[in-house]
Amino acid sequence: MTSKKDISSREDIEKLIRLFYKKLLADEGLSYIFTDVAKIDLEPHIILISDFWDNLIFGTDVYKRNAMQPHLDLNKQTPLKKEHFDGWLAHFKNSVDELFEGEKAHFAKNRAQSIAMVMQVKILNPQSML
Repeated sequence: MTSKKDISSREDIEKLIRLFYKKLLADEGLSYIFTDVAKIDLEPHIILISDFWDNLIFGTDVYKRNAMQPHLDLNKQTPLKKEHFDGWLAHFKNSVDELFEGEKAHFAKNRAQSIAMVMQVKILNPQSML
């Protein structure tokens, strides 16, 4: 059994995000959100999301946007439900586990869990933002 390396570079993050989006876009329960509703342009989106994770994992400060707002806007177009967040999180964690192990990989999975939880609270319980 070969051991995997930890997330250690921007290239690792992009590799992770590409695998993650491959899984998301193959999931019929989630793919329509990205392709039909958000109509993402995949390559720029991967770079943007890689910036987000690069910032979180390595503190690079390359991501300057409000990560919550696009999801609030998306929820107005198509209701985001608990199962969407659960699927997103499962694909993210599976992607990390498929490629990496170690402290940063563990951090990324924990942070994804926190992000999914906060987004669910803010989207599924809008009164919580008052």
